[in-house]
This record gives sequence, C-alpha cells and structure tokens, in this order.
Amino acid sequence: MDNSAKRLGKVLSLNRLSGTGLVLATLFFALSLTPSLVPRPLVAQGIVSGLSFAAGYALGVIGHTLWRYLHLPEPNPTLERYLKWLAALACLGISIIFLWRAAEWQDSIRQLMGMTPAEGTRPLSIALIALGVFAFLRIIGLLFKRTFKLLSRKLAHILPRRTAYVLGTVASFALFWMVIEGVLFTYALQVADRSYQEMDEIFQDDLDPPDDPMKPGSADSLISWEALGSRGRRFVTNGPTDVEISEFLGEQALDPIRVYVGLNAADTPTDRAKLALEELIRVGGFERSMLVLATPTGRGWIDPGSQDPVEYLHRGDIATVAAQYSYLPSHLSLISEAEYGVENARALFTTIYDYWSAMPQDERPKLYLFGLSLGALNSDLSFDLYDIINDPFHGALWSGPPFRSDTWRNITADRDPGSSAWLPTFHNGNVVRFMNQYQGLDEVEGEWGDFRIAYLQYASDPITFFEPDAFWREPEWMRDPRGPDVSPQLRWYPVVTMLQLLADLATSSAPPGFGHEIAAEHYIDAWVALSEPPDWDEQALNRLRERFAQLH
Repeated sequence: MDNSAKRLGKVLSLNRLSGTGLVLATLFFALSLTPSLVPRPLVAQGIVSGLSFAAGYALGVIGHTLWRYLHLPEPNPTLERYLKWLAALACLGISIIFLWRAAEWQDSIRQLMGMTPAEGTRPLSIALIALGVFAFLRIIGLLFKRTFKLLSRKLAHILPRRTAYVLGTVASFALFWMVIEGVLFTYALQVADRSYQEMDEIFQDDLDPPDDPMKPGSADSLISWEALGSRGRRFVTNGPTDVEISEFLGEQALDPIRVYVGLNAADTPTDRAKLALEELIRVGGFERSMLVLATPTGRGWIDPGSQDPVEYLHRGDIATVAAQYSYLPSHLSLISEAEYGVENARALFTTIYDYWSAMPQDERPKLYLFGLSLGALNSDLSFDLYDIINDPFHGALWSGPPFRSDTWRNITADRDPGSSAWLPTFHNGNVVRFMNQYQGLDEVEGEWGDFRIAYLQYASDPITFFEPDAFWREPEWMRDPRGPDVSPQLRWYPVVTMLQLLADLATSSAPPGFGHEIAAEHYIDAWVALSEPPDWDEQALNRLRERFAQLH
C-alpha cells in the first residue's frame, strides 16, 4: 500500500505536472460542474469531471509542447516555479468556488423536472473521484509515452530520427488500440453478453405459463414458455386483460393479443420472423382492427407505458407482435450488434408486411410500427420506402429516437424555417410530425395524410440530442428559443459539453416525462392523434391519463 501511494504521489506531484496543463485542466474541471440536460448522479459527475480535467491537461501539455517546439520565449526556471505555485493556488480557488455552486446548477435542472432539490453534491467526493480518474488516465499516458520512446529508439537504429518518431507514434497508437479494443473491450462485451443471457433465461417466480391456449407460451403455442425469454414472458402475461379494460370503459372489450418471439426460439432472424407470423395467425392477430409491429430495445424490452394505453384506446381490438434480437442493453447492443438488430427488424417487418399486404384491403387490420430508443432506430431501418410506396402501412410512432437515426437527423436538419431543432415542423406536418410533453401532434397547421410518422421526444433527452460535434461547435438545440425542460443555465463549452452529454447519455437520470423516460400519458396523446381510436372524448381521455399516471 505504501509503495502504491508513493507511486500515485509521484504521478500527481506538482513538480511533475505541466503548469499550462494544470490551468487548462482546472478550467475544464470547473466547467464540467455546470448543468447539462439531466441531473447527474455523484459518480457520473465525478467521472465526467475527471475526464474533463484530463482532456484539459492533455490540451495544455500539447499546447506547451508546440510552444517549445517553435522555440518561443519561456520564463526562467525560478519564475516558472513561482508561476506554477501561483497557478496551483488560483486553480484551487476556482475549483472550490465551482464545487460550491454545483448543487445550485443541478437544482436548476431538478426544478424544471419537478424533482426535489439535491441534498448536496458532496464536493469532496466529486473531487476525489475526478482525481482518481485523472490519475488513472495519466498513468496510461505515461505508459504510452514510454512505449513511444522505446519503439522510437529501436527504429532510430535503422531509420532517420524524424521518421522513427513518426513511425513510433503510429505503432504506439496501433498497439494501444489493439489492446483496448481488440482485447479488453471485446472480452468485456463477451462477459456482458453471457451475463445478460443468463439473466434472460431466469424464470420469474411470480409468473406461470398461461392456461389460455390462445396465449404464446401456453401448451398449445408454437412458442414455448422457455423460448419467450425473460422480457417476453412479462410482455405476454402482464398486459391489460379484457376484464380490466371492460371494467374501466363500462362496456365489453376484447382481450388484447400479444405475440413475442425470444432470441432462443429459433436460430436466425428469418426463422424467428416466420415463427412470429405463424403464431400471430394461430391466435387471430390479423382478425383484429389494429396490428402493431413493435421493435423492442436492446434487451428485448417493450415499455408497458407505450403498449398498455393503446390497448385501452382500441378496446382490446388490437394485436402486437415483437421479436427479440439481443440480450444486451441498448447502448451496448448499438455498439456491438447494430447490424444484427437491423437484420432482425427487417426480417420481421418483411414477413409480417408481405402477409398483410396480400390480404384483401377491406379485411386486413390497420398496420402501425412502434419503437422506443434503439427500437425506434431499428424500426425505422426495417423497411425501404420504395418497397411499400404502392401499398403503405398506416403509420409509425417512434419515441426517444437516438441521435444515430439518419431519418430523424435529416428531417430535423431540413425542418421548416422558424421551427426549433428540438420540436421541428417538417413540410407543414403532412407526413411527419413531432410532439413533446407540452405540444401534441395535432398542433400543426397542415393536414395529416393517411400515411403518418410521429416522433415523441423531449428536449431534455440526451439519447436523442447527443452530438459528437458538440466537441467543437454549439448544437442547434441549445440556441434560443430553448426547450422548456432544458436549464437556462446550460452553456456550450468546447470538449466539456460533449463529455457532459456523454455522461447524460449513459445515466439518463430523469423522472417520467423528461429526459429519456417517456411518460404513459404522452403515449396516450400520441396514439390518439396517430391512430384515431373511435368514441373517445376529452373527459374519457383524462380518466385514462390519470389511470396511467398512477400506475406508472
């Protein structure tokens, strides 16, 4: 322990640190404490502050190295030592002031989201976590430096000095990338995949296979109870029943149909899609007036707040079909299995659509697509517009679309003049419309056609509004007028803002109705405007909103 502490002390020794790097690092550290889109937990704040400190230090060292390389004037050693101590004191004072104000900045977000004020940001804990992150990254940097020097010296025996330095740098980067991406990252994903697969196979103690032969997972079903997977078992058994819907409405309702195919049900996406179609036909899904093709998130989850309300709205006269494509959470699935999710979504859409489009038009149900987060991205990529243009399905509801969605990004960039980036209007809303928690889909002047695409998004959603370009430029959604659920104290800072948004994306700690947590009552408004269920007045809709506000 003593040797480890001494090594850490040497790494963080003031005499060994760059004065220029320390000043810029402190500036970045201080700015990282300012608000972003959602409240940040303690550990997330400490990590983003440590990364910001390290980024500022690295830029300071690079700048000072370039200064020396150009042989520009520098202070003498004595003056430099005094300047370094003066800079250290100034940095300490700035850090204390910004740590003290951190709670106020976080509360500016919490207040917008109806949350109670934070009990405290524990500035000492944040500082210690940030220091630990910086120390770790500095050790990695020193190891890289030693590797570079070793390789450069070896190459200098057979090559010119400058060429040896260039090749040594390239070789060092290649070596570190191979270790991080090819070994550590791949191994971590394999461990995560195995862990989540084991969790998916665990049976819930509170769930039993259905007795109803028309339910997936029953003894008569084409999909076994085991093959549904953990998420699928909950999805097919925990939805509202015909009795519950009838009691709420005061009239007779149907039992909603839900079909789900787990990842273990078949070997390939095509086989799972065929199995889903066969099961959907068996239980009478195409005999309902509405059919929803739902694309789940990475782990196969379908938000009950999105599905339960639409089954009430259509009095149970609805069927939903979905297929799992991964065990991993959405952010890991997006990194490691992005193409697999798209392949699965396309197979399911093509199989269901081909059968649906072959039915007589007056006998087939209305067909809608749905997806949340990564599910929205894969649902968007599941079809080609040219393949359905002669016989389009009825619409799509995509909530919390991730920033990687090309369709969402292109529509937002090509929005009507005068509309905001966080709630755009596109071609007068004739085909595509946007809504949030304050404005519905009907508040657009244009006439919505028969083919409808709806985006449900919040201005405070980091998964939607994260931008890698925020590293060097201010995102459009930060400009005035700003989203009502975005802190007015949010400011753009080079490098730091991108790291803050990255932390927001990873944690997304917001209550329902903000950030990436879509509220059930907003799904109600979206489904009403999109699918126009009959015989619902505002009073009945308010009753339904209140019901789901209490349940979720």
